Amino acid sequence: MRRYEITDQQWHRLAPLLPGKPGDVGRTATDNRLFINAILWIARSGAPWRDLPRRFGMWNSVYRRFRRWTKAGVWKKISESCQDPELEWLMSYLMNIQIHQDSDELQAPP
Repeated sequence: MRRYEITDQQWHRLAPLLPGKPGDVGRTATDNRLFINAILWIARSGAPWRDLPRRFGMWNSVYRRFRRWTKAGVWKKISESCQDPELEWLMSYLMNIQIHQDSDELQAPP
């Protein structure tokens, strides 16, 4: 396990709460765990999206997926469904990114 990544135990608790599982409506997710780890890397490192390491995929694709999940209320649903103290830190990071991204969108362009 690399720095900033969730453990296997945390993943097994979180995975059933995520969209994109076989049988869900819409496209099946390629790798939700890699995506979650990318989001955690952004949250914990404090780096801009463009600095996301290549191992997580193209930064813009990860960002767009994050925004889709945010707009669809996925993070909120996960937070409400996940009353696991071991995952509370994860939800805190996700909400922090969400708030940061929302404030960026409210700023007027230069």
